[in-house]
Amino acid sequence: MSSSTTPSQSDETKHGSSLIVSLVAATFFMENLDGTIIATAMPQMAHSFGVHPADMSLGITAYLLTLAVFIPISGWAADRFGLRTVFGSAIAVFTAASVLCGATSTLPAFAAARVLQGIGGAMMVPVGRLAVLRATPKDGLMRAIAIITWPGLVAPVIGPPLGGFITTYSSWRWIFYLNVPLGLIGLLLTLRHIDNVREDANRRFDFAGFVLCGIACTTLLYAMELIGRNDASWSMIGALVAVGVATGIASWRYLIRATQPVVDLSALKVHTFAVAMGGGSLFRIAISAAPFLLPLMFQVGFGMNAFMSGLLTLSVFAGNLAMKLVTTPVMRRFGFRPVLVVNGLIAALSLAAMSLLAPSTPTLVIVVVLFVSGLSRSLQFTALNTLSFADVPKTQMSGASALSSTLFQMSMGVGVAAGAIALRIGEWLHGHDAHSIGPDDFGVAFLIVALIGALGVIDLWRLPKDAGALVSGHVKGKAAER
Repeated sequence: MSSSTTPSQSDETKHGSSLIVSLVAATFFMENLDGTIIATAMPQMAHSFGVHPADMSLGITAYLLTLAVFIPISGWAADRFGLRTVFGSAIAVFTAASVLCGATSTLPAFAAARVLQGIGGAMMVPVGRLAVLRATPKDGLMRAIAIITWPGLVAPVIGPPLGGFITTYSSWRWIFYLNVPLGLIGLLLTLRHIDNVREDANRRFDFAGFVLCGIACTTLLYAMELIGRNDASWSMIGALVAVGVATGIASWRYLIRATQPVVDLSALKVHTFAVAMGGGSLFRIAISAAPFLLPLMFQVGFGMNAFMSGLLTLSVFAGNLAMKLVTTPVMRRFGFRPVLVVNGLIAALSLAAMSLLAPSTPTLVIVVVLFVSGLSRSLQFTALNTLSFADVPKTQMSGASALSSTLFQMSMGVGVAAGAIALRIGEWLHGHDAHSIGPDDFGVAFLIVALIGALGVIDLWRLPKDAGALVSGHVKGKAAER
């Protein structure tokens, strides 16, 4: 009797796991897209609000800072209230905030709605990943992580051209209204298919840790954003950096001693997780600068229109998709360490190759460079995200997911700021200002970004040869060869 029911139960479990993975991937895409899609819509939004277009950066900053501040409490919330409750509530808050964003008529009201949207997004990302990690067996982790990784790769690439298309042919408000049907479907599927698992319902809320981490993340991210501006106040930047570093050190000292910290650092004792967070964060910083720099280089440096710029940028997206077809076989054949080191160098070289692009470069050459960059960044993202949790015990998954999401969001935000800073360095070296940016300024910026990515490979070299072999299937592959 049991043998006849086991296959059915197994199929049902796999179906449920696949559905959860798809649901989480969809919500991740929604969250990531809203972080970048408004970039090309800012002029029209500024006109609607009656403000200068430069002032609209408040909408992006408010969203990113809120994510950085509230992601650390996601693990506590999931343990205290349950996965289904928190994830479903996060989708509901994000969807309702999207409606408010589209309905606002003033910049302060829009910024407030973006803060609310950021709170929902901060809960969706780590709690959704946690739901996937708990529903997926180790041997299926590679495929699951590959699926939920693509939103972070695709959204920053297609966000600007999609936002430009919607803004040009409709209204910027539809950028946010499109989240409504997706949110409603996601909420219904969450209530039906995700279990309300709780790890520790009696876990207390670490208010002191939350405040310290929030101040550190906010001040450091905002300081980096100010450095990338031409009208930056260096006294303000210095003060923010000082406060950020001081509270960052205080946060670290507090978290390693606290019994129930808001961010559990114990997963850093797992070697593969620590390396993926260290060198992996440097890679994410480098790769996150590209979607920011490329549209600017094509439009400001090369004089292309927004449509042509968007089409070229989609070459990166094409590379992302193409690599998804071979990621699992590549990982099974070579294993994590060789792939991360070799592919990491290829990714850095592809960024350096972008520094050689010029207005006279043939379009085909540009497309090939961007496509190769898309291939390498997709493989590296998936490998890093999978390796992060390959050896983390189930009991530490909640804390590891929250810590990973916090560092991921920080690195993505720092990546955009690093791109702006690198561009300013290029302007300074060539004696240019914001009104006379040239292609050679972007060349310097991409070389700096490529160097950051290459530095991340040094840390990845510390991985053992058989790192994450159970998840990648590399051990099985060797056994089959013998």
